Amino acid sequence: MLRRYGRVAVLLALLAVEVPLVAVSVVMLVLSVALGMVFLFPPQVRMVRRLAELNRRLMRRWTGLAIEAPYLPKPPPPVPQADGLYRYDRTLYKTPRVPAWSDRWKWLITDPATWRDDLWLLLEPLVKVLLAPVFLLLPAQGLRLYALWSELLLGATANSRLAGQVIHLQRTRNLATDSQAAEMRRIERDLHDGTQARLVAIGMTLGAVEQLVDQDPAAAKALLAKARDASSETLTELRRVIRGIHPPVLAERGLGDAVRALAIDSPMKVTVEVDLPQRLEAPVEAAAYFAVSELLSNAARHGDARSACVDISAKNADLRITVTDDGLGGADPAKGSGLAGIERRLAAFDGVLALNSPPGGPTTVTMELPRVLPGQGAGRPSRLPRGKLALVSLLWATAWCPTFPQGFVAAIFKIFGVREKTWFLALHLPPAWQWPTIIGMIMLGLTMHVMAIRIPVTHSRERWMAEATPTRPWCS
Repeated sequence: MLRRYGRVAVLLALLAVEVPLVAVSVVMLVLSVALGMVFLFPPQVRMVRRLAELNRRLMRRWTGLAIEAPYLPKPPPPVPQADGLYRYDRTLYKTPRVPAWSDRWKWLITDPATWRDDLWLLLEPLVKVLLAPVFLLLPAQGLRLYALWSELLLGATANSRLAGQVIHLQRTRNLATDSQAAEMRRIERDLHDGTQARLVAIGMTLGAVEQLVDQDPAAAKALLAKARDASSETLTELRRVIRGIHPPVLAERGLGDAVRALAIDSPMKVTVEVDLPQRLEAPVEAAAYFAVSELLSNAARHGDARSACVDISAKNADLRITVTDDGLGGADPAKGSGLAGIERRLAAFDGVLALNSPPGGPTTVTMELPRVLPGQGAGRPSRLPRGKLALVSLLWATAWCPTFPQGFVAAIFKIFGVREKTWFLALHLPPAWQWPTIIGMIMLGLTMHVMAIRIPVTHSRERWMAEATPTRPWCS
């Protein structure tokens, strides 16, 4: 209880920062928008956003309500044209400074979250004053109501989520394209350095055989034997390249048997555990297979490991793969060990990689690909907890009072000069306080109605996000 009152005291103490910031923000907005001093607008937005982000962190820490940031993604840095100049609208610039500043200013002023933050800051002192009785009598419920109010104006919108998804898809597409280009370069290098060189050597050997077949049959036979051996090695090389593109066992038998085939061919002693309810889609199987192949190759080549263990399992719709070896450890993605390539390959499927490789070993790599098993993990929506259900019921039962009798009805009495004050709180106050109190009551009632609607919606969304968002496992 003391902790809750301490949190309430912190919220109320923030008024000492918020009230002056309201005045400063209004002045900066007027100067930047009305008088053309546009250089004041970005600092004003940054100040308000920092305070809003502080509010989100406090609400997440104190109430468990994760308020997602609503801001649109930042614009990409300006790209020079072929002539080295930077274009913004119809003007060319020698440096990217002005185009970058203009893009940033346009991004801030056109983002609806910027103005929602300003509205939140403007109403914040009034909301805290109106919630003060609830804070004092029922601090836990008061903090929850305040968190829902914060989410109402500071939470993410459909547009910001959509814009974030578009940016994420663009980055994923670029990663997939880069990974594909890297694979093509690797295949080209393997064919050029191995298979092509062997075929050229075979051609030269057969040319020599043609010259010696009549003059020195014995030497011709020896060269033919070398050509036969070289053709056998070339065939082995081609099969290795084909397996590097897409191994037949993976297409025919699936991920489990393909990884077991890797274990048989590995110089290490590799144990494989597979627990999958069904086969994965071909692109997912390929990504997982080549990731495991790269990890086993690294363990044998760089880690000097003698044994390894591969565990492949499913959790609801997520695929989890853990590869552990008894090598020297000290693996670092920055040292070109192939881990960065694995991360790029997994990123195409929103996959994550966690590495634990202390010096001396062992090395454990955990990879997780979310929502890659179709038809798994979708359950029925859970019921609203009793606490939230009681809060929603309380809101619906009491929201009418500040909205109508203490709000709209009192406003009508005030407008038409009705002298009857009855139990209307605002009409018993001094005239200077009557209209602010009436407006505050209407806002409080409407906010309570909105919260009563949003709590069930938020609960369903939080549960969906808990199931849909991939966890980031870290091994100990």
